[in-house]
Amino acid sequence: MLAKRYGWTPRFESVDNNPYLADYYDDMARWAFNLQIYFLNKRFQDVVEISKCTDTIVQDRTIFEDARIFAPNLHDMGLMSDRDFDNYSKLFDLMMSLVGKPDLLIYIRATIPHLIAQIQKRGREYEQGIRLDYLAGLNQRYEDWIAAYNGPLLVVDGDNLDFQNNLKDFQSITDQIDAKLYGLFPIDDSI
Repeated sequence: MLAKRYGWTPRFESVDNNPYLADYYDDMARWAFNLQIYFLNKRFQDVVEISKCTDTIVQDRTIFEDARIFAPNLHDMGLMSDRDFDNYSKLFDLMMSLVGKPDLLIYIRATIPHLIAQIQKRGREYEQGIRLDYLAGLNQRYEDWIAAYNGPLLVVDGDNLDFQNNLKDFQSITDQIDAKLYGLFPIDDSI
């Protein structure tokens, strides 16, 4: 929706052709490291391509989420060994020495019940058995990461805004994006 509204080029997460995702949901401990390396590789490729591109890009996932949310969550749950997590983290840190932050990070905040409803609505069979402790861990890690994020940020209420079906809700988000990116509709603190 944002790509269409602004004329940006979209970059979507590689899910349909991911050779690890179905195996991962069948045996998370066995495939966690492989899956995380796959995503890290794909997202780093995206970042490198984006840095060489003159188009404005909108991504549905950032490279930061893998290392700050998904991999630590797997490690804390005992689904990624210390050795694998350390190796993964060092690789990520090396990559980040070459990468900058996005112009604007948009975080869609949602509660666990809303996330479950979205997963069910999406209908991917391999996602239907996602563990609640896994989702809860991810959600908490997102909240902690966003609270500490040091960069341009827009937090969207995913539970109460229906931006997909309600034009007014979508417009409220694009108004905030315009303000953050282009300085339009500035907030007057003197009022």
